Amino acid sequence: MRLFAIDTDNNITAFPAAEQIPEGQEHFASEKELAKLAATWPADRLVQIWNSFAVVAPFDDLKPVKKFTNRKTAVARVWKAIQRLDAAPAPHAAGVAPKAKRPGKAAKAEDAAPTAREGSKKAIVLELLRRPEGATLADIQSATGWQPHSVRGFISGALGKKMGLTVESFKTPEGARAYRIAQ
Repeated sequence: MRLFAIDTDNNITAFPAAEQIPEGQEHFASEKELAKLAATWPADRLVQIWNSFAVVAPFDDLKPVKKFTNRKTAVARVWKAIQRLDAAPAPHAAGVAPKAKRPGKAAKAEDAAPTAREGSKKAIVLELLRRPEGATLADIQSATGWQPHSVRGFISGALGKKMGLTVESFKTPEGARAYRIAQ
């Protein structure tokens, strides 16, 4: 029977005999024993253990979680992942669950012009606002079917804040409110 030990950093190691397990580490040999240990742990520790598996090869098919529905589900999923330790070729020490690496943020293309899916309302509004004369509130309303407050919110939120575009607001000679993207 294969024994597993877990240290305070949530590193799980497989051992062939109990005598080889270092002092101070909790050990278990079955899902039932793991559940007994986990009963005293904070729920967050099970999430940390799962997420340490979920982001590294050969466990890259597992997805990180924020929480589990209950402790029993968490233990069952962690146990299933631990069983894969024996089958996984370890790049370092045999039977040790690899430490998770934090995913970095994807680089943003600062120079790229903001785009929208072709044919979407966002694309239609952007096309109207890129015209030299811009578009009136009524033009945008008729093109999208939106209410005036929705148009103003879209210009402020989606275009101004999310896409980082500078949208000018001005009055036409007729006195109507109009908008255009600053060039």
